[in-house]
Amino acid sequence: MRSTAKKIETLRIIAHPIRIKILDELTKGVKCVSDLEEFLEISQPNVSQHLSLLRSHGIIDYYVDGRLKCYFLVDAMIPELLSVLNKNYTSKLPAPACCPITKKGKYPGVRHGKQKTTVA
Repeated sequence: MRSTAKKIETLRIIAHPIRIKILDELTKGVKCVSDLEEFLEISQPNVSQHLSLLRSHGIIDYYVDGRLKCYFLVDAMIPELLSVLNKNYTSKLPAPACCPITKKGKYPGVRHGKQKTTVA
């Protein structure tokens, strides 16, 4: 069973746009560095840095085929996480009717606390 600390660490490691794209590609199958370099349109050293970080945390691994390093997913949680991240959520959860403890109070329909302001 994966500890909460390990789950948090996994989320921290994958929380980068390039690493998310790499992992999305690897859910489709094995990819070589050159495949990822072409797909991501970034330099080979940059791709390798991201792959190295993902590998050092046990999220991916590779095998060598001649001169090629071929990468693949090993962490079973990643496809499920990516599936959730790729969903298009269009609605919010319903507001509570009242406080579950006192059974009083009513949601006013506006958020309390700091509101984000937009600059035109």
